[in-house]
Amino acid sequence: MTKTYEVRTYGCQMNVHDSERLSGLLEDAGYVRAPEGTAEGDADVVVFNTCAVRENADNKLYGNLGRLAPMKAKRPGMQIAVGGCLAQKDRETIVTRAPWVDVVFGTHNIGKLPVLLERARIQEEAQVEIAESLEAFPSTLPTRRESAYAAWVSISVGCNNTCTFCIVPALRGKEEDRRPGDILAEIEALVAEGVSEITLLGQNVNAYGSDLGDREAFSKLLRACGEIEGLERVRFTSPHPRDFTDDVIAAMAETPNVMPQLHMPLQSGSDPVLKAMRRSYRQERFLGIIEKVRAAIPHAAISTDIIVGFPGETEEDFEQTMHVVREARFASAFTFQYSKRPGTPAADMEGQIPKEVVQERYMRLVALQEEISWEENKKQVGRTLEVMVAEGEGRKDGETHRLSGRAADNRLVHFTKPEQEVRPGDLVTVEITYAAPHHLLAEGPTTQVRRTRSGDAWAKRQAAAAEAKPAGVMLGLPAIGVPAPLPAATSGCGSSTC
Repeated sequence: MTKTYEVRTYGCQMNVHDSERLSGLLEDAGYVRAPEGTAEGDADVVVFNTCAVRENADNKLYGNLGRLAPMKAKRPGMQIAVGGCLAQKDRETIVTRAPWVDVVFGTHNIGKLPVLLERARIQEEAQVEIAESLEAFPSTLPTRRESAYAAWVSISVGCNNTCTFCIVPALRGKEEDRRPGDILAEIEALVAEGVSEITLLGQNVNAYGSDLGDREAFSKLLRACGEIEGLERVRFTSPHPRDFTDDVIAAMAETPNVMPQLHMPLQSGSDPVLKAMRRSYRQERFLGIIEKVRAAIPHAAISTDIIVGFPGETEEDFEQTMHVVREARFASAFTFQYSKRPGTPAADMEGQIPKEVVQERYMRLVALQEEISWEENKKQVGRTLEVMVAEGEGRKDGETHRLSGRAADNRLVHFTKPEQEVRPGDLVTVEITYAAPHHLLAEGPTTQVRRTRSGDAWAKRQAAAAEAKPAGVMLGLPAIGVPAPLPAATSGCGSSTC
């Protein structure tokens, strides 16, 4: 009988991207995805793709593993695998604390999962294999993409920064860049399959080129994406202020399919805190970047990451963060209360802030950002926007007779369902009539519907799924995407890609 699998993903976009590879590898090996709604413990193989950046990441993992232990005892042949950052960090500790785990693999050797599962089955003992360096670039592995119209494209792995709150460089390794020709070949293959939106992905995406000896490699890559026929939208995440140069801003402004959206992690507005974090920029530099982007791309929506309560943060430091938020006027912000990352320098720093103080500051920051997000969204009322129809973005679409999608600047838009059929991946033109802090409404009629090859690809997939299950797109290359409905990452790390 065909064996089923389930992949549970924790953490950042890189982990979500890796999970598509893991799913692709398992399906390539003959497994099928467990049907939606399958009871916990009913899949033949359960894979945990873990994150290590939260203080309680291991508690969550072992709690989940503990719930599966009695189920596994009742089901001979069931297998459990643990991979990702926590597996890279803890290694043999996992099978010591949870001896019913069959396979432990790291961030550098995800391609070994099917082999390790088979070896564990034959030898009837746990297989722990952690590579110290990357064995194969993930994009060379089979992939089960979750979206027919949007995809991630990884341009680099690893990170050369040494932020004191982040353990990722120790677990993902130093930055390794893909050759531009390989990246563009992957994008062209995706577009040929019907994808019309790609998101370039890296732990520090705009440092791309440091491994190639070309400081302008990232801006050149953006411009090259603009030459690919059929590629409607290009996004990227996440950049670092240190490496964000004027040539990148120019490429964004001058390349029509690069979207007017920028995620620029701030982390703190205080110069002393930024120094303690080992973030190699200061408040003036950060605000200067925002000013240049706004001058070149007036309608750009800028989002950020902010950590509240970093060790040693004073009330004055926190007020500097609030000042930057007021000045930058972010469209949205991912805000985090500082959490100790085991194995990071910050975890052992003096001046750890009491939880109640962190909570109070956090609530003030959230209230301010909520106010700004709403004010910025209100500026969109009356504008006519082109929206890419999404799948699964609007949880109330059925009740409200609306559809949902993303504008060019990545704002979420709910719009009245037109009489003409539209599919995820198609593009509609609507006028914004109402703004809320986290979404826009277009309550009038849709003024234009543009059916796309992405919509065709989505319809083709739906038809294939109806005939034979499970569904999925298997390629020798590709990736994921925004705004596609991706497997939810169940914890984060204080920045979009850690």
